[in-house]
This record gives sequence, C-alpha cells and structure tokens, in this order.
Amino acid sequence: MAPRPTDLFDGRSVGKQGEMESVWDYPRPPRVEPVTKRVRVVHAGVVVADTDRAWRVLETSHPPVYYVARAEILPEALVAVPGQTFCEFKGVANYWDLTVADTRVERAAWSYERPSPGYEVLTGAVAFYPGRVDECTVGGERVRPQEGDFYGGWITAEVSGPFKGAPGTSGW
Repeated sequence: MAPRPTDLFDGRSVGKQGEMESVWDYPRPPRVEPVTKRVRVVHAGVVVADTDRAWRVLETSHPPVYYVARAEILPEALVAVPGQTFCEFKGVANYWDLTVADTRVERAAWSYERPSPGYEVLTGAVAFYPGRVDECTVGGERVRPQEGDFYGGWITAEVSGPFKGAPGTSGW
C-alpha cells in the first residue's frame, strides 16, 4: 500500500517555509502541511478569513493552494453552489460563491467535504481562488494568482515555477 500524503509529512516543508521553493520539487501525489504564517482573504473591503491555522497543498508544477478551516471564515460569507469536480488525489470538490458587502463572486472557493484517505485534514476547509477575490496574503505578502481559470494556486516570492495553468501547459 502506498503511503498516504499526510504520512509523508515529516514536519519539514519543501525548503522550509520562508526559503525559496521550486514547484518542481513538490511531490506527486500532493502533500498537505500546516502553514506557519498568517493567511488572509479580503474582498470588497471585508476580511473574509484571517488565520494562523491553515494548511497548504503542495503538488508538482503547482503553486501551493491554501486551505482555511471553515470556522475561521466570516459566517454566512459562503453559499454552496451546484456542481462538483473530481481530483484523483483529494476526491470530490464542492464549490462556493462568496457573498460580502452586497457583492457575490461566483465560485470563489472550493472544499472537500469528504476527502480521500490521507487528506482528511482538509475536511470542510476552504480554498479561495486568489484571482477571484480582491486580496489574499500569506505572512503579509500579497499573493499572485496562478494563471488559468481552473487551478487556484497562490504565488508568493518564495515560490518559483514555471507553473501549470498558463496557456500551453495543460499537458504537463
């Protein structure tokens, strides 16, 4: 039996958070690890999430995706919407619209309500597409969104590519 992604986490990040990381050094299947920096999501002037208890998923060729526990998200800011997708590793993804300050952002976030074995720590946690909200930060640094409209990676100064998601990279 193959090791589970969370079993592969040995307390060290790829290059340790705060040092330069190449997404090409990230594992496949992806690994989940706790985040040691503050994660914030802001939209329409409203702080939607602000936590130092988040997780990030590291997968070959992708910038990290940050997941925030639902309890750390502004109550009633998320509205479940129809439709699902399937990740061969994490399982079935559910989608959420963001509603704050009289605005609605369609499919601004997703979650795994019943993730595959090895990814249970993500149960109910929510990942935001940084390109669909006004601002996402990690440790006070504003992130750049991963290119494309499917993946939701958060690019910081400590992460190097090239990154999957840009035109011409779908076959990677």
